Amino acid sequence: MTTHTTDGPTTTEYAPEHTARLAWAKLAPDVYKAMIRLDAAAQQGLDPKLRELVKIRASQLNHCAFCLDMHTKDALAAGESVERVVQLSAWDESRHFYTEKELAALELTEAVTVLTDGFVPDEVYERAAKHFEEAELAQLIAAITVINAWNRFGVTCRLVPGHYQAGQHK
Repeated sequence: MTTHTTDGPTTTEYAPEHTARLAWAKLAPDVYKAMIRLDAAAQQGLDPKLRELVKIRASQLNHCAFCLDMHTKDALAAGESVERVVQLSAWDESRHFYTEKELAALELTEAVTVLTDGFVPDEVYERAAKHFEEAELAQLIAAITVINAWNRFGVTCRLVPGHYQAGQHK
């Protein structure tokens, strides 16, 4: 069992860390390298803070702890505020923390991520289209799609959160 200490004499015992089910990146290196290239291509032309907010929100919806760890750290390193990251899981009730453009991106992220609720509604797409030029909107859709793919690898293989350092995979 892992024991973490605080600055004082008190110690806190946390649950043991699980191990990953599968080191898929090592076992399917060509797929991993292709995902890295796809991810880099999908990020082009998007504001780094917006990109991380989208990645965090999709990862919250998909329950990908590994990606949440990574992208919250990257968002903070990119200058995002702790307050906005914390409020992200309740963005619809905390709209005043985000710009209209960010809200449109978050709404689109949810629609694309949770396809079991139906198709991406026209009004959600149109709201995003009002705030993003077509090329930027195409990049945003690509970024949302790519983080969803990463989430599926992370969740399925039970990748272990907590060890990522901001910017480690840049």
